[in-house]
Amino acid sequence: MATTLNMVYRTFDSFDAALEKQAEVFRQRNSGYDVTLKSLDLPPLHSLMFDRGGLTNGEVDVFMCVTDWLAGAVQTGGLSRLNELIETDPPDGWPDAWPESLLGIQRDDQGSIYGLPYHDGPECFMYRTDLFEDESERSRFHSEYGYPLAVPETWSQFLDIAKFFNRPDEGLHGCIVAAYPDGHNSVYDFLIHLWSRGGVFLDERNRVGFNSPTSKEALQWYVNLIHEHGVTQPNPWEHDSVASGIEFAGGTAAMMWNWTGFAAVADLPEISKIPGKVRVTPIPKGDGPAGRRASLNIYWVLTIPSGSRHKEAAYAFCKNAVSAEMDHYLTMVGGNGCRLSTWNDAEVQSAYQYYEVIEEIHRHALTLPRIPELAELLDAINRMVDDAVRLRKTVDAAVSDAAQEAEELLAGAGYYRD
Repeated sequence: MATTLNMVYRTFDSFDAALEKQAEVFRQRNSGYDVTLKSLDLPPLHSLMFDRGGLTNGEVDVFMCVTDWLAGAVQTGGLSRLNELIETDPPDGWPDAWPESLLGIQRDDQGSIYGLPYHDGPECFMYRTDLFEDESERSRFHSEYGYPLAVPETWSQFLDIAKFFNRPDEGLHGCIVAAYPDGHNSVYDFLIHLWSRGGVFLDERNRVGFNSPTSKEALQWYVNLIHEHGVTQPNPWEHDSVASGIEFAGGTAAMMWNWTGFAAVADLPEISKIPGKVRVTPIPKGDGPAGRRASLNIYWVLTIPSGSRHKEAAYAFCKNAVSAEMDHYLTMVGGNGCRLSTWNDAEVQSAYQYYEVIEEIHRHALTLPRIPELAELLDAINRMVDDAVRLRKTVDAAVSDAAQEAEELLAGAGYYRD
């Protein structure tokens, strides 16, 4: 009778396609083992693993975990340390086959490793070349705004272009945003706008830094984009990053900032109406002297819950899934591989242009603090953004309330002690 490994992961069509193939290869190479795959949206995935005992009760053998959740899982003893398994049987090319930016967050301060990099971001800017390069559109834009239509360098230029292309009667919006309140999408949007304007989330001592005029400016700009200017898709709070990526692939907007993987989705001819018409560049920067490029380095790793009864087999599955062959396969079906060899592969770059610039985007990518309280902290930011976007609170009130909640949380964890 076969031993079954149970894996859970975030719902995403490209993950489905890649993991089905990776499970099939694992079964062929490891007789006596089967693999079951279960996908969940972000909130139920977090609930299963953190609230309902999935990390420790033995029901899950492989957990695809976003790096936001790692510190909390490690603090509670919910993940298996992989160092000994890696030392005995390292993944091919370990660790030099991966960029340093994808090897740090899954390590603790003592050097313990809790995950293998599986799916990368980072967030990027993507735009429709068929619109931006159309001579009649370029002439009209220059006539209306007094400067050439080009990839926006700043958020003010982005807004001009979004207004110009916003034609809902023609089925075209200026941009797509992912404002779904799942502690993931709208939170990252806020942070990108905060950082790109020179703002601070937490300071070097992990104390609240976002209760600031810059923070309120960033959030107000986001709210105005949706309500005052009306250049996004309707009800963007109903769209997470996946739904937004699919919407953009449907050809309904001129621009979007999102994870690089959704540029791949826009190039998949079986689901996209705009294949070959999307290019990727770094995200616009904030206006003024404090403005800077900013992206977000969040990624997904394969982990082994501490409760798994089949840790060695689970590691064998993870090792196979991050191999050069499987990393390449994940990328070609629309996920984001993590190996340098994949990024520099001619077939990959021919299929997905953004791999030409992914290393540049990584240079502007920032990471979130590696603290166990991060998930709760992001919950407060999630409510802040959602309250402002849904107009339940003013931006000033939403930021102040979230800052107070965050200060109480971090003070209780000892970050405000002298």
